[in-house]
Amino acid sequence: MKSTPLFWFSTQSYAQDFPPVELALPDPDGLLAAGGDLSVSRLLEAYRRGIFPWYSDGQPLLWWSPDPRTVLRPDRVHVSRSLRRRLERGDFEVTFDRDFQGALAGCAAARRDGGGTWITRDMSAAYQALHLKGHAHSVECWHGGELAGGLYGVAIGLVFFGESMFSRRTDASKVALVQLCAWLREWGYVLIDCQVHTGHLASLGAEPIPRKTFASMLENACAVPPDPRAWRGPW
Repeated sequence: MKSTPLFWFSTQSYAQDFPPVELALPDPDGLLAAGGDLSVSRLLEAYRRGIFPWYSDGQPLLWWSPDPRTVLRPDRVHVSRSLRRRLERGDFEVTFDRDFQGALAGCAAARRDGGGTWITRDMSAAYQALHLKGHAHSVECWHGGELAGGLYGVAIGLVFFGESMFSRRTDASKVALVQLCAWLREWGYVLIDCQVHTGHLASLGAEPIPRKTFASMLENACAVPPDPRAWRGPW
């Protein structure tokens, strides 16, 4: 069977020029396109379609839409007994958007799949631009006044697109995610996009769904505004 060639586009192309996600390559799973830029408009269009950037220094800008897609429903987050005990002890203070740059830097220092960071200087600048526009948000976990862990992602409609998380103390990222789910439930969000499967996310209740189902959910959920109280902070 003849394989579909990888789609390339230039910085002159429009944000809406992404190809259909059904054209993503099966190997490597989900690779859809290359090139373009990390402008606010292009990133928002990508997320609405179920596409995200992921590449390393020295590589071209790569866009992905894997099948299946790993998601977490805020009302189905799994809290283990040990994690529940930690939450009850109040070991951490959890805030959002208090230190987006610090959370981003913490994630950039983390390692994915044993390799170097994928949050390049350009990626970091792009998500800071999204944050300044009110689209990207962070959740911070504090211990003794120090940033112990957290996460960041992009919010569109009733969907939070999780990008990365980090821990400097045991369970800090898990506590951040559980608190995020509580806030999202309160604000009417229906879905957290976790992108790809990891054992860490699966232990918290994340599950795979077909890409077609995910794209259909985005079409509806991204068009609905959340509760007006959402992200009115920082908290």
